[in-house]
Amino acid sequence: MDRTAQLTARPAPREIAYDPPPPGSAQAEAARVLAVNWTGTSTVPSHGLYPHQWSWDSAFIAIGLRHLSPLRAQTELETLFAAQWGDGRIPHIVFNPSVPDDVYFPSPDFWRSSTVGRAAGAPRTVQTSGIVQPPVHALAVWLVHLADPGLSRARGFLAGMYPRLAAWHRYLLRHRNLGGAGLASIVHPWEQGMDNSPCWDAPLARVTPAPARSFRRADLDHGAPEDRPTDLDYGRYVRLAAEYRDGGYADRHVVRHGGRSAGHGGAHTAGGGGGFAVEDPSFNALLIASEHALARIAGALGASGTARHARAERLTETLVERLWDPAAGIFFCRDLYGDGPGAGGGCEGGGEGGALVRERAVTGLIPLLLPALPREIATALVATLGGPHFGLGSTTRLLPSYDLLGEAFDPQRYWRGPAWFNTGWLVERGLRLHGRGERADALRAALVTTALSSGFAEYVDPYTGEACGAAGFGWTAALTLDLLEADGTPTAGNSTAATTTARNSTTAKGGERG
Repeated sequence: MDRTAQLTARPAPREIAYDPPPPGSAQAEAARVLAVNWTGTSTVPSHGLYPHQWSWDSAFIAIGLRHLSPLRAQTELETLFAAQWGDGRIPHIVFNPSVPDDVYFPSPDFWRSSTVGRAAGAPRTVQTSGIVQPPVHALAVWLVHLADPGLSRARGFLAGMYPRLAAWHRYLLRHRNLGGAGLASIVHPWEQGMDNSPCWDAPLARVTPAPARSFRRADLDHGAPEDRPTDLDYGRYVRLAAEYRDGGYADRHVVRHGGRSAGHGGAHTAGGGGGFAVEDPSFNALLIASEHALARIAGALGASGTARHARAERLTETLVERLWDPAAGIFFCRDLYGDGPGAGGGCEGGGEGGALVRERAVTGLIPLLLPALPREIATALVATLGGPHFGLGSTTRLLPSYDLLGEAFDPQRYWRGPAWFNTGWLVERGLRLHGRGERADALRAALVTTALSSGFAEYVDPYTGEACGAAGFGWTAALTLDLLEADGTPTAGNSTAATTTARNSTTAKGGERG
C-alpha cells in the first residue's frame, strides 16, 4: 500500500494542526478557511466545487501553511507526492475515495489511472487524473523547509522530497519537450491551470468536442454558467482528456499535425479532429523557478546545485527566444500545431516552430518571477502591467487574468478577465525581485484587502473586487497568510523566530523571498 492510501485509510491526528493565530485577526480568518478545508492529510481547494486534492493548489497552500504549522505544510506536500507516477509526473488531481464519483467530473472512473496508466507507472492503490499542473512544487518545498529547518532535518523532509522533485522535473524536461527546443509543453488547458484562458481558443478550435450527452458538468452545480467555461469549450476539454487517456497517457501519442511531427515518436492523436500542444510562459517560468529552488535543496543536502542553476538560466534564455515579443512587451504562448508567423521547422531554439498565440494574458507576465530575466525585459513587463492592457494600479484593483482591451475579456468569466490571487502573488514576488518594491507593496496591500473583503473568494472582478467562484478558497487564504507574514505580522505567538529566519534566508542568493 502506498503512502497516500495509508494516510487515507488512517487519517493523521488533528494534533498536527497549528497553534491558532490571535482571535479576530486577519490571520485567524485565513486560518479558519484552511482548517475547514483540511481533510486530515491534505487541503481541498473548496469542499463544494473541488472536493479532492489538486496539485498546484497544494503547493500554494503549503506555502501559506508553513507560517502556521510547518509539519502540516510538509504533510500536504508529502501526501501529494505519494501519488507520483513511475514516470515522474505529479497528477493534477489525487482523488479522495470517500467522495462519490458523481460529485466531481471528470471523476476517477473517467481517468481510470490505475489501469490505463499502468504502463506509465500510475499508482495502483490511489486514483488520480493523468494530466499535470504547473511545477511550483520545488519552490514550495524549499520555502516550507525554511519555515522550520530543524523540523525538516529531523523528519528527513528535504531528503525524501528531493528525488521525487528531481523525477518530476526530469519528466517535464524529457517527456514534455515536444517542440524540441527544451521548454515543457502542456497537452491540455487544465495542465496550465488557467483553464479557460482565451490563449486556448485558437488551439482548441481544431478539437471536435465530445458529445454533450457523454458527460455531466458537476461544476455548474456550484457556479453560475455565465462565470464558467461554455459547454462547447468543456466538450473540447473532455475530448482532449479522453484521447490522452486512450493513448495510455503516453506523451509520444500527443502531437502530429499534417504529417509534421511536433514531438518525439510521431504517433497521431485519436479522432478528435486536431491536437493540442502548447509551450506556455507561466508553466515554464514556474519550472525554471523551481529548478533554482531544487538547486538550493541540493545544496542544503550537501550536493552541488551548480548544474541546476545553469539549466535554469539556459531555460530562461530559451523562454525569451521562443516566447518573448518585444513589440508587445509580453510573453506569448506558442501553439506547436499552429500555422502563421513563426510557424514551420527550424525556428529559433531548434525543433518545430508552431505559431505564437497573440493573446495578452497574465501567463505572459509571470516570467517576471525569474532572477536571470534580462533587465530590459523585466522593465518592459512592469510597463505592461501598468499599461492599458492590464491597468494595474490605475484602472484595476488587482491584476486581471486577460487583456482588458481583448475581444474575449469578461471581468467575471473563469480566467477570461477576473483577478486570481495566486497569479497576483507570483507577480508580487517578481516585482520585489526586480527592485519594484513600491509597486509590490501596493499589490500586496490590494491582494490582502480584497481577499478579506471577498471572503477569500476563488477569484474576483479586477475592477470592483466583487467575489466570484467558490468562497473560502484554499490558496486565497494560504497566500494571504504568506503576504501578511511578509508584511512583518506574525501569525502566531511562537512563530516570530521561524518567521525571521525564513524571511532572511529567502532574500539571499538569487533574490528568492519567503
